[in-house]
Amino acid sequence: MNLANYLVSKLKGEKYALDESIPLSYIIKLSLSRGVSLLYGMLRLRTLKPVFVHPSSKIICAKRMYFGKGLSIGNNCYVNALSRNGLICGNNVSMGFHTHIELTGSMHFLADKMVVGSNVGLGSHGHFGVGVGSLEIGDDCIFGNYVSIHPENHVTDDLNTPMRLQGVKSNGGVKIGNNCWIGAKVTILDGTVIGNGCIVAAGAVVRGKFPDNAVIGGVPARILKMRE
Repeated sequence: MNLANYLVSKLKGEKYALDESIPLSYIIKLSLSRGVSLLYGMLRLRTLKPVFVHPSSKIICAKRMYFGKGLSIGNNCYVNALSRNGLICGNNVSMGFHTHIELTGSMHFLADKMVVGSNVGLGSHGHFGVGVGSLEIGDDCIFGNYVSIHPENHVTDDLNTPMRLQGVKSNGGVKIGNNCWIGAKVTILDGTVIGNGCIVAAGAVVRGKFPDNAVIGGVPARILKMRE
């Protein structure tokens, strides 16, 4: 147990302790699985940095991925980094199983970029599409399961042309500050700016600008209270 705590703390760059009630057999199986992901990740992403990629995940345009140490991509994830400036991740970014990241949704228009800060955990089954805009997530953020972010909108001005043929546009993309908690099944739309230290309640549909330390919830989302 002490060895496992030491190795995990070394990788994360901060003190980490496993619960002492975890069975040794579980730790051994997990260590073997992570070892396979480590070997596969370093080979797949062609890096000497310690990164973990589960072999069941699919990565497209890996050359447009820029990352620090400790990147972890879980089971059955889909990551398409095709964009002008790529998918940029800090240290210790984790993607839960079935995370779907697709920077460019159409070959007509390339997305700008997606930036994820250090020590960010993306929950399982999340959808992070960028389209023609950009998505920026600060450091130390945690995301619940089934979160979806959409930094673009369809053009709908012409009543005589099908909406699918009118293209897409972005109104500034989406920016999420440092140390935010985004609850399960939250939907964040184009043009949203969420300040540092915010909490977004589960199920909220978010659009607009919100100050630091706000607790946000509802459909459409509004400020429920301030953490101060």
